[in-house]
Amino acid sequence: MDWITHDEDVWFDFRGDSPEQLTPGRFYKGTVDGFADFGVFVDLAPGVTGLLHRSELDQRLESLDWESGDTVFVQVKNVRSNGNIDLGWSIRQSESEFRGARVHDPDGDADGEPIEAEDDGPEPVKKTPKGVSTKSRATNGTESVEAESGVGGAAAGASEADADSGSESSDEPAETTADDAADDVEVAAAGAAASTAAKAEEANEAESAQESDAEADAAEEPPERVAIDSLGDRVGDRVRIEGEIVGARQTGGPTIFEVRDETAVVDCAAFVEAGVRAYPEIGEGDVVRLDGEVELRRGELQVETEELTELTDEDAEAVEQRLVDALAERARPDSVEPLADHDAVAAVTDQLADAAEAIRTAVLQSRPIVVRHAATADGYVAGAAVERAVLPLIRDEHARADAEYHFFTRRPLDDPVYGMDAATNDVTQMLQDSERHDEKLPLVVLVGVGGTTDSLDGLGLLGVYGASRVVVDADEVDTEVVDEASVLVSPSLTETDASDLSTGALGANLASAVNEDITGDLAHLPAVSYWDDAPGAYVDLAAEAGYDADRTRELREAIALEAYYQSYQDKRELITDLLFEDDGGLAGHVSEQFRSKLDDEVATAQANLESRSVEGVDVGVLDADSYSHRFDFPPTSLLASALHRRNGHAVTVVYSTDELFVRVDGDVDVRTAARSASEAVPEGGVTAVGVRQNRIEFLSGAREDVVDAVVDAVVDQQ
Repeated sequence: MDWITHDEDVWFDFRGDSPEQLTPGRFYKGTVDGFADFGVFVDLAPGVTGLLHRSELDQRLESLDWESGDTVFVQVKNVRSNGNIDLGWSIRQSESEFRGARVHDPDGDADGEPIEAEDDGPEPVKKTPKGVSTKSRATNGTESVEAESGVGGAAAGASEADADSGSESSDEPAETTADDAADDVEVAAAGAAASTAAKAEEANEAESAQESDAEADAAEEPPERVAIDSLGDRVGDRVRIEGEIVGARQTGGPTIFEVRDETAVVDCAAFVEAGVRAYPEIGEGDVVRLDGEVELRRGELQVETEELTELTDEDAEAVEQRLVDALAERARPDSVEPLADHDAVAAVTDQLADAAEAIRTAVLQSRPIVVRHAATADGYVAGAAVERAVLPLIRDEHARADAEYHFFTRRPLDDPVYGMDAATNDVTQMLQDSERHDEKLPLVVLVGVGGTTDSLDGLGLLGVYGASRVVVDADEVDTEVVDEASVLVSPSLTETDASDLSTGALGANLASAVNEDITGDLAHLPAVSYWDDAPGAYVDLAAEAGYDADRTRELREAIALEAYYQSYQDKRELITDLLFEDDGGLAGHVSEQFRSKLDDEVATAQANLESRSVEGVDVGVLDADSYSHRFDFPPTSLLASALHRRNGHAVTVVYSTDELFVRVDGDVDVRTAARSASEAVPEGGVTAVGVRQNRIEFLSGAREDVVDAVVDAVVDQQ
């Protein structure tokens, strides 16, 4: 294949062990590892997995005719500094469509060599599991020995007799008597019989030796049962592990079983033949005993399976009890220490411990975690804090490099209510994952959302399917939510005043309880989550971590701007860069755009703000449809908050076509205000929704009357 000159014309078989060794622009042969709502994960080598984002596909992800384990061809577009691999679509999906193939072996002598038809690359597993029949090969071998000792043996005997007769005739007369001829035949027959007997004896001895070896193997002492977390010191040893199957996937070569015991999880490879499922009767949730040899493949531990047995009755119960005991011990935090002196947090330390235990248990059970939060600066801070705590635990628990994408998802909510739309999306996704990848039902963590009756339908839908729900809310929660949440964290369940607690501050404290090793990364987050009047303890905590007031403000503004644009996306890498990796340059740049856009909008709004005096209360009213840019930053809710902080009115009402937002200096019960307005304007369809934002919806035809009625109702509460 010397005529091949361009990487784009060939596909490569990657035999490296690190993403950095890949060459962007090249096409690689890979194996479908799994699916997510944002794309497909493709294994290019053990431990080297890339993401083919759905935007790269030439068809809808739902219509893609790929299954886990399928061989596919993809193009490496980019390798990021964190090791993430961006893949591109290849219109060529068979070897014959390329002009050839080459080996990409960065550390080997074969790098760049063409791949011939018979070169399938290195064997994925070197052992065949017990229970796979090799009878056909043994039978063929026996038939060969029998043929050699039978027909072939007789021919050999006859040939030897002829040779002897020929040598004698050179010294003796040519004439022979009939008796001499008979004697010669007898001698030849005797020689043939002796040869046949000798070879038969050899065959019998060989068979006896095989039987002896088999008996020796059967009598061999079983390997020692060891803990999975000790396998790093046992590379090359035969071991026995007992645990639960928490995942099973078929690759283009072996079947990979993820086995979890009371200490850790390890991948175990079982090979029958390429692409064929080994031990098809073993599946997720089964308790098993596995014997095999510990190996280090591409820098990751793997057990090459020799025998895999499902345990039942007392044996299974013993293993399950070990898992339960170890899980409870590992999952429950020893203690919960608030990030700073804050009475509202101190009052819920036991609740935080319960929530942390539920999250850590999900990690140890290989159960996916879905975090939902509002698409606001406060919500993003809380969600990102939990993400910061959970991802290292997932990476420590699972050998797969892409495990964090399989077992953790953070999804913002444009409306801070966990309604039926959000719950339906989550249930649909979790059912697809369960059906397609045998994944367990997820743990859903609602941070700053889910605490009001607006979320009851969504919470109830999750409950129907048995998904656990952790609700974490800094504000007062409705009593109906208590029965719908598996775990509930809220100061409103205590008698403590929590008026100065933000969702971001509570989320950061939860993250510290989940993973105390990252507590130092969280010190500045509570201060970032407050638009004003942040508790002094959090301001001081941020300053000690190197974040002064200007820097926390820039972070808050930058997160708020990014939260608006494509608010339905988690923006994991960008948020991480802003909150944890930035030296101020990125946040400063984005916050300048925030201030420019917000200041222009507020200036226009203030110039057109209608001032009213209602029962001696100063009220500011703005028609946002007429005096702000629709479908652009800032959103109406943020504009209402900024306008109220700057205009000096006791009450501010900002309304658009069919919704309005109320802002007051003190407290307001927006549900009561909505009920009063509904009584005054019964044809207005007035409903309080998203009470965390003090938001009311109505029918656009009754807008003017509804606005007046709401203003009167809010003033009555002042």
